[in-house]
Amino acid sequence: MSPATNGGNGELDRRLLRRREEALASDVSLIASEFLAGFQAVAKIDRPAVSIFGSARVREGSPAYESARETGALLAAAGFAVVTGGGPGVMEGANRGAREAGGLSIGFNIALPHEQSLNPYCDVSMTFKHFYARKTMFVKAAEGFIIFPGGFGTLDELFESLTLIQTGKIGSFPVVLCDGDYWSRMLGWIRSEMLENGLIAAHDLALLHVTDSPAEAVDCIVSHYDARLGEGSA
Repeated sequence: MSPATNGGNGELDRRLLRRREEALASDVSLIASEFLAGFQAVAKIDRPAVSIFGSARVREGSPAYESARETGALLAAAGFAVVTGGGPGVMEGANRGAREAGGLSIGFNIALPHEQSLNPYCDVSMTFKHFYARKTMFVKAAEGFIIFPGGFGTLDELFESLTLIQTGKIGSFPVVLCDGDYWSRMLGWIRSEMLENGLIAAHDLALLHVTDSPAEAVDCIVSHYDARLGEGSA
């Protein structure tokens, strides 16, 4: 996703990312204040949480929406908060499932010119102006990541999560891909090109868990969290 797409703040980001930037101190102050507000929003999450990513373009009744809804409900039943981008589609499904099951539902939305408004199923919410501040909150809040079918933004969130784990910037949290058929060709390319050419290691690929079952996705997250609790690292 281009930083230039964040609604009325596109000009701010475009200016900030130019080689020469005339209002550096004031722009950095604005970004810092957004990070602070995001950290304060994360502090309201009183239980372990899972960040769920996926397309804003799917509709209620579609397999991805309903699977996300079931996943959100199962996570809530297991005592986990659900964190999404707060928009429609997969995000709405996951937030809705968590809310309907009596859980804690969080939406970290982004100001865009034409795409997503905050869905009505969020108990804690914040709308960000900058993608980089928002993406930090997805990671800061999470004990794992569940990724449903999506486009460029979803892939960005998937690979950023993997990169942070691979490089040791965050702990080794589960990364679960839901809908094996959707992800199969991408995974085949990763194996045949990245792995075969030595661009990643086998243990990097092992970070990914693939399932078609919401219950299995949730069990992967819960079992890993329970193991961390037992080790004292959660």
